Amino acid sequence: MSSRSIYLDNAATTAVDPRVIAAMSSCLGADGDFANPSSVNHVYGREASARVEHARAEVAALVNAAPEQILFTSGATEANNLALLGAARFHRNRSRHIVTSRTEHPAVLDACRQLEREGCVVTYLKPAPSGIVAVEQVAAALRPDTLLVSLMHVNNEIGVINDIGSIGRLCRGNGVLFHVDAAQSAGKLPIDVQRDAIDLLSLTAHKLHGPKGIGALCVRREPRLGLVPLQFGGGQERGLRSGTLPTHQIVGLGTAYRIARESMSVDIPRIAALREQLWGALADVPGVEFNGDPLRRVAGILSVTVDGVEGETLLLALEDLAVSSGSACASLHAEPSYVLRALGRSDRLAQSTLRLSLGRFTTAREVEQAGIRIRAEIVRLRAGEPRSGACPEAPDDPRYNPEVRRRLHALPGWGDLPDAASVARGRAGDRERGTEVAFAVRIERNRVAEARFRAFGCPHALAAASWVAEAALGLDCDQLAAWDWQEAASLLGVPPAKFGRLLTLQDAIRAVVRNWPGTTGSTV
Repeated sequence: MSSRSIYLDNAATTAVDPRVIAAMSSCLGADGDFANPSSVNHVYGREASARVEHARAEVAALVNAAPEQILFTSGATEANNLALLGAARFHRNRSRHIVTSRTEHPAVLDACRQLEREGCVVTYLKPAPSGIVAVEQVAAALRPDTLLVSLMHVNNEIGVINDIGSIGRLCRGNGVLFHVDAAQSAGKLPIDVQRDAIDLLSLTAHKLHGPKGIGALCVRREPRLGLVPLQFGGGQERGLRSGTLPTHQIVGLGTAYRIARESMSVDIPRIAALREQLWGALADVPGVEFNGDPLRRVAGILSVTVDGVEGETLLLALEDLAVSSGSACASLHAEPSYVLRALGRSDRLAQSTLRLSLGRFTTAREVEQAGIRIRAEIVRLRAGEPRSGACPEAPDDPRYNPEVRRRLHALPGWGDLPDAASVARGRAGDRERGTEVAFAVRIERNRVAEARFRAFGCPHALAAASWVAEAALGLDCDQLAAWDWQEAASLLGVPPAKFGRLLTLQDAIRAVVRNWPGTTGSTV
């Protein structure tokens, strides 16, 4: 990692703790516990098996479960799928109704959609504007044929905390299974599967300074809970999750959970204080709003909406900060965040959101620097001021090609022209829908002598508008009218999901042509 980078994306994944790395390394080399833990006919296998069972006990201890309740998986996604698909298929002749919320992780939502295709009925609860699903909502959704309720403990985008204890006891009292996705809460909040009446609990390592590729499903023992396995083979993990156990990853998971259990009382208050420090640096910026309940929230996640700045553009401007957007636009999808939309945010505001997430290794100095950088970029982007200086060499970024990145640093062509008889203007789009573009063109001898633009939109839209402002120079009316957005799409590497943004540019150019001095618009 570059020395100038500040990592604030711990809700996506965390750096592995050095103590975890050391424990994992002891299971890899020829002098370590590298053997197949199922090979208990020799000492190597028995030693590896002992390491696995010790880790199983460490995971169980974090959530007050018995070690026998812990099934190792590849992560929380697999655990969620095993919980929902496994339970629904096992009980398909008894109950077919499932309750979840609109703001769950895709691993839950997509599993529910698959179960709908298999004949289940799913009720999707809409959280309050705070992002929290109330126990009263769950109670109202229960039916005589309800099999299972699935809710996340902590929302991965906005960090709010659901009252899983009250919901679990409600479900237990009604004979309904309760599944909790604890990917964002394990080791960050107290979890007690006995106290909270949790039947199925999904866990992962990489959100808690452990390795990727390993997680667990905690399954109620008494009374026995039926599950249908999703994969078959050697019958490991009581026949519910076949496959050779990855000893080093399991040991990493167990070590990460032990460290979290031992350090939670110190880590969590410190991280919460850093989150408040970061929010304090942004709270007085006009148009910056806090997302989610201000009190019922996990320590390390801060979600803010920045009105007047397109989120993807802000992310690109903050290239020295590792942060994420509340918008799916960050991964090149056209749709804004479904979580923020469910909370009542407009498409525009949902696409203007940052998620800043802190972890064990985040420092107060980094938070201070990040607050300064974010404030500065918000002011700059709202004012439409390009960056000074040339664009430095940047690492490969699959979202944008080098030409997009170059233009975003300086925005050649940005600005306006004074009103004059020789100036033609055109505007198209709507900020509420994500893209707005305005062009001003000065005409000399029936050709474009100067072109300026102002725009609100994603980096591809801004870069394309900048390119058009330069490409228009020297064109006559008919040539400008014939501009083909596909050329810009090819040059700038615009993905198909963003083609609609370029059509908005084309509409703005056509408006310029209609207002061309001495024309009636017949060329369009």
